[in-house]
Amino acid sequence: MDVEKPPADKKSLRTGFTTGACAAAATKAATLAMLAGKPVSSVEITLPIGKKVTFAVVRCDVRGGSAEAEVVKDAGDDPDCTHLAHIISTVNRNESAGILIEGGAGVGRVTKPGLGLDVGAPAINPVPRQMIAQAIEEARRTAASIVAPKGFRVVISVPGGEEMAKKTLNARLGILGGISILGTTGIVKPFSTAAYKASIEQAIDVAVTAGSSVVVLTTGGKSERFAQQAFSSLREEAFVQMGDFVGFSLKAAVQRGVREIRICGMPGKISKIAQGRMMTHASGSEVDLGMLAKIAKSCGAPQPTVDEISQANTARHVYEIVEKNGLPGFFDKICERVVGNCGKHINHEARVACLLTDFEGKKLGSYGLE
Repeated sequence: MDVEKPPADKKSLRTGFTTGACAAAATKAATLAMLAGKPVSSVEITLPIGKKVTFAVVRCDVRGGSAEAEVVKDAGDDPDCTHLAHIISTVNRNESAGILIEGGAGVGRVTKPGLGLDVGAPAINPVPRQMIAQAIEEARRTAASIVAPKGFRVVISVPGGEEMAKKTLNARLGILGGISILGTTGIVKPFSTAAYKASIEQAIDVAVTAGSSVVVLTTGGKSERFAQQAFSSLREEAFVQMGDFVGFSLKAAVQRGVREIRICGMPGKISKIAQGRMMTHASGSEVDLGMLAKIAKSCGAPQPTVDEISQANTARHVYEIVEKNGLPGFFDKICERVVGNCGKHINHEARVACLLTDFEGKKLGSYGLE
């Protein structure tokens, strides 16, 4: 779940639509087709933000008392694994009043608590469920002259969804067998920090609900694998990829009652946190080589080594210099700074520890770990 670097010109990027919006559009099309007895080629829905948008319907079949419609998801310029996914809604008449929403092939199923959905339910989030229900109501109003059934049974499916899900954190969250039908606004914003933050909050919710008393915040997939090796006694749910959102993740954990937080990463990101950066994206912060040089000096490094560190190219270069010269305690002191900065950021409402590894997972230093 590593954060992508956004293009320099965000204004030129196209927005797209969520899987929830596509599912609602496909459902409205299928409902209209079922009620009228003939297929439709496009459909307009109202997004949760009040905006009306029109979707092309790439396929629409009427089968007696049911209909099926298909919409292709356009994620705009967001690097989303569900871009161009085919979202299918099959709508049947139901003699029981109300709307029954089910998940078909390619839609994941919830197997762990903490996601705001019942265990065993399809991974169709609350807002998309509301959108689907609203789409059916809009279709009923459009076809007011046609006698509508008492209720509707809706099945959402996504061909290839199980493969798409392998590129997400669904399995970690306990969503198996496919993707989630998501979205709170209906709109996908390119390189959306809001979407990433929402995934962090969801992962922490799952960890807390699973009973984990410790949350391990990692800077990416590689550092997470190293953290899992280091803290093998912790359950899988305890590990959360925070990416560059250090401060946000810390506060999100504390707000959910987490009282022990472990930070795990490699030299580049950890060095930035050590200098007090709570957002570590490359475009927003550089590694403070002067700080690292001062730490080296406090560890007894000779002046030539201190000067070499202060003129290094990257944090990795500093790591290589330190490894070559052997400076006991250097990496531990970096971790100590991380713990101090993170603790201050959350007003010391949780115990913080830090583990720093090299690029192969070997421990370089730590602070606050028993």
